[in-house]
Amino acid sequence: MTRRRPAHPPWLKARMPGGERYTQIKARARTLKLHTVCEEARCPNVGECWGGGTATFMVMGGICTRGCRFCAVTTRRNGMPLDPDEPANLAEAIAEMGLDYVVVTSVDRDDLPDQGAGHFAACIQATRQRSPGTMIEVLVPDFRGARDLVKVLVDAAPEVLAHNVETVERLTPTVRDPRAGYRQSLAVLRAMKELNPDQLTKSSLMVGLGETRDEMIEAMADLVEVGCDFLTIGQYLRPTSRDQHLPVIEYIEPAQFAEYERLGRQMGFKYVASGPLVRSSYKAGEFFIQQYLRERQAAAAPAVQEQSP
Repeated sequence: MTRRRPAHPPWLKARMPGGERYTQIKARARTLKLHTVCEEARCPNVGECWGGGTATFMVMGGICTRGCRFCAVTTRRNGMPLDPDEPANLAEAIAEMGLDYVVVTSVDRDDLPDQGAGHFAACIQATRQRSPGTMIEVLVPDFRGARDLVKVLVDAAPEVLAHNVETVERLTPTVRDPRAGYRQSLAVLRAMKELNPDQLTKSSLMVGLGETRDEMIEAMADLVEVGCDFLTIGQYLRPTSRDQHLPVIEYIEPAQFAEYERLGRQMGFKYVASGPLVRSSYKAGEFFIQQYLRERQAAAAPAVQEQSP
């Protein structure tokens, strides 16, 4: 008997992409040979975010060396050759767009000796030089748990360092590539804090893959335990009908998202963005984090002045 797919609910509607700012960002990304996760991952918020001048750039090419079953990005054993001009091109695009807050992510690059950590750091450095006032969030792979590679990113000092656990522990072997792991991802987030206790960290969970409420709460507690500051929770949407992409088991009601947000705040996250169309790179969440960073910087300024001779 064929399992009937759940009906697409009315609350999962996103604005169609378009408008002058959307067209500008798309055209400039093409000119500079930049990839955006907004397009590669078929994000439903691309119209809202690009129309508002926010974009998430994906470096190191559009081919991933892992085959997670929730992701639309092309998978192969080896990725594309690194573009040595990409850090400068990325920095140029960010400067031209005048972005106050930018998210930079990447495909997994298990085929590279440092899995792309050095390229990430170069992108951060180039952006700092061109746009010193821009706040940078980087969403990184797990680097197979290599602490020395995590340190490369921590030393590059982005304002926010993110890594996604993606799903609850029980479903991880089904949802993610075999080289990924729930405990490995938690260890990466823990290492970020251990290497720099002031580093703000972020993670994301998908729902609708068959997880239970108790499993979600357990995953949230695990993230709090490793010091994760910010959390996003969103509905999984199947990118294609091909067999390698998991079907949606359930469309979660908005009320349940609201409960996860409330529970997350009670558990100690500094911010939780939870909703059907929320993604790890999410405009509303980035706005809150930007405000939080400004307040933290302002609070630190008097202390710095007092220490000055």
